[in-house]
Amino acid sequence: MDRLKQIESFVSTATKGSLTAAALAEGVAPAVMGRRIDALEARLGVKLLLRTTRRLSLTHEGSAFLEDCQRLLVEFASAEASVSAGGIKASGHLRITAPAGFGRRHVAPLVPGFLARHPEVSASLNLSDRVVDIVNEGFDCAVRVGDLSDSSLISSRLADNRRLCVAAPAYLKRAGTPRHPSELMRHECLTLSSDASQTRGWAFRVDGQVQHLRPSGRLDCSDGQVLHDWCRQGLGLAWRSTWEVAAALRSGELVSVLDDFAAPPNGIFAMLPQRKHLPLRVRLWIDFLKEHYGSADYWTRASTWETP
Repeated sequence: MDRLKQIESFVSTATKGSLTAAALAEGVAPAVMGRRIDALEARLGVKLLLRTTRRLSLTHEGSAFLEDCQRLLVEFASAEASVSAGGIKASGHLRITAPAGFGRRHVAPLVPGFLARHPEVSASLNLSDRVVDIVNEGFDCAVRVGDLSDSSLISSRLADNRRLCVAAPAYLKRAGTPRHPSELMRHECLTLSSDASQTRGWAFRVDGQVQHLRPSGRLDCSDGQVLHDWCRQGLGLAWRSTWEVAAALRSGELVSVLDDFAAPPNGIFAMLPQRKHLPLRVRLWIDFLKEHYGSADYWTRASTWETP
């Protein structure tokens, strides 16, 4: 039995979660897929999959073998493409996750252009303000904004990110303008929920040192766009990124405060699973983001884009 076919059947079954789904995709009977995997396990002398009538799961050895097999299949396809098509082409499915607000403005608009450049690639985009576990949830790349927690993930810096403390003029007229970060404790502050980002609080430079404050108020939300809207309505102060509030600042709908205490920029990052060999589609996606985010006029143009 062909070794490559055994490996392809193993990868398909493991990723689709069942022999039936893998067999349907290949157009063969589930029994055929089962025989291929049995032959592979017999040849290797190790159990890769645990199969019952109700579920299928990978063994520890199967999980490690799956990653190596996926890499080998990508490299094999790339080798074939380099000969048959005159050059290596990206292919396969790209799974991306990003924060909801940033993703709507600065990731989603770029995905169609990337697919147009690489017609053999498909993509799924997940937008969420929770910190997604990209390894266990099967994502190829996460775009993240702000300080990074200690992690075994690989990070690639895409651009700088600056945050400002902002409010609507109506709120400042009613509640007064804070002159020092310590005064935030007596203001209504619109904060992200604890299950979202900004877990360290709002950052300011005080006496030459970066300090993190955890202000509070009667309103918090896990969605940054909602906080932005509440801030524009005059419900309190918010700590938002310039990519989100630049247009409102120019129009006067919002004004920035505590500018003398603004912290240095943090970053916008691409986060990747710890892998020795990344699929070509992932490497090209990161290059595509850097190409756009590194453009001199990108952030000026993008700050005027409307979001749903």
